[in-house]
This record gives sequence, C-alpha cells and structure tokens, in this order.
Amino acid sequence: MTIVELLLLAIGLSMDAFAVSVCKGLAAPKLSFRHMAAVGAWFGGFQALMPMIGYFLGSAFAKYITSIDHWIAFVLLGIIGINMIKESISGDEETADASLGFKTMLIMAVATSIDALAVGITFAFLINTIGYLIFAVLLIGCTTFLLSAAGVKVGNIFGSKYKAKAEFIGGSILILLGIKILLEGLNIL
Repeated sequence: MTIVELLLLAIGLSMDAFAVSVCKGLAAPKLSFRHMAAVGAWFGGFQALMPMIGYFLGSAFAKYITSIDHWIAFVLLGIIGINMIKESISGDEETADASLGFKTMLIMAVATSIDALAVGITFAFLINTIGYLIFAVLLIGCTTFLLSAAGVKVGNIFGSKYKAKAEFIGGSILILLGIKILLEGLNIL
C-alpha cells in the first residue's frame, strides 16, 4: 500500500468523523479551540486505535485466509463505502449535540471508528512491517484529528451543508480502494 493510497484511505475513513464533527460545530453556541481539539482528539485517537486492533485480529487468522485476502479487503471496504454513500443520500440527520462529555464522546468515537477496525483487519494482509503499520495508524489518526477539528469549525460557520458530500466522497474513496486491492490480488493490475 503506497503512501498516497494510505492518505486516501485515511481521508475516506475520517469522513464519518468529519460529518459528526460538523454536527458538533453546528450545535456549539460559542466555539473555542479547546472544543475543536477535544473533538479531533477523540475521533483521531479512536481512528488510530481501531485499525491497530483490527490488524492484530486479522494477523491471528492471516495464515488461514491469505488466498482470499484481496476478496476480504474488497468486501469490507465495499460494505463500508456503500454504507457511507447510503447515509449521505438518505437525508437522515444526526442530532446536533455540543456535549463533550466522556460518555457522549466515547460512544461517538467508537461508532465512527468501527469501519477503521474492519480496515485494520485488511491491513493484516496488506502491511508487512510493524513500522509501516505504526505509520499507517498515525497517519489515519492525524488526518482524522485535523479533519474533525476542521469539521467542528465548518459546522459552526456553514451548518450541515457539506456533511452529505463528505460522506459520499469518503464512501467512494473506500470503494475504489477496495476495487484496486481486488484487482491487484487477482493480478489484473
């Protein structure tokens, strides 16, 4: 997995957190840097932690499924991407809540990073060194931190205008990466 592909994956994964951050910003009557940093830290931290957990889960079973690993990556990324696109066009809105309470943020951080857990499972088949895994999860975490903090500001200024577009783009990126991994696994690319 190249650095460009990894960055695109990080952007795609962060779009759920960005969308929720927009809602946080929309609900915040008075926005501060602390508010943006807290939201970014929660979402970025969990987006970094979950792929690491997924990697170790996937590594435990890698020897049993290496012949179909590209199919697993394709299916997982495809499901995540399709779900994000469906959410973007469904018109369902998350409730806007400015709370930064532990319980609220924990639930939201876990909910927006479940897809990162699934991606971490695919990392077990795509990433061969712990050093590159650490780089990958740090890139995902930092990208999500920055986009989530920016999402709070965007939501506070513009409202929910960009939420659906962000989820659609993120879902599309994940689907395209899944297709690319499948084609490489089938030796077509």
